[in-house]
Amino acid sequence: MSEKIVLEATFNPSVKTYWLVSLLLFSTLIVIGIPFLIISIPIFYFVSSKMIAAMSAIITERKLVVKRGIFNKEEKSIPLEKITDVAMTQGPLMRIFNLYRLSFETAGQSAQGALVSLIGIEDAINFREIILSQKDKAAGGNRVTAEVEKNTSDDFALLLQSTQRIEALLEQLVNSK
Repeated sequence: MSEKIVLEATFNPSVKTYWLVSLLLFSTLIVIGIPFLIISIPIFYFVSSKMIAAMSAIITERKLVVKRGIFNKEEKSIPLEKITDVAMTQGPLMRIFNLYRLSFETAGQSAQGALVSLIGIEDAINFREIILSQKDKAAGGNRVTAEVEKNTSDDFALLLQSTQRIEALLEQLVNSK
């Protein structure tokens, strides 16, 4: 059964530059990293392009599907009604590249911190708002489903009572003849 896709995220290409600057800052802090910089920059740009191409985040009517990974492929499907928080963070370096990190926490999550964290989604603010509004719609749908089930149960009880009255009347009719 295929669900209707509400929104599919696109990732900002400046994530590569953000990752590179982070690597450069980290590498310059370690003496061994300085000679490694000449080799690591072209390799890093190649690998980071592949990483971005392998990342996807899709919001359907009832769930968020996140895929990522080049070597170790990972796919997580999070039901929207289980999402308890969608945190949006932006550090100083991220502010320079106009990037946000979206972190998703869920109900019943055993580990501390976010279940899924995505960096570089274009128009992250809108993506977050759509997740939250779709979550509300999904929760509303569950309430409607519960109400329908309750009404169905009540209707079934009324039907059973009506059947029992008909059986009693038929029994009286048969006994009177």
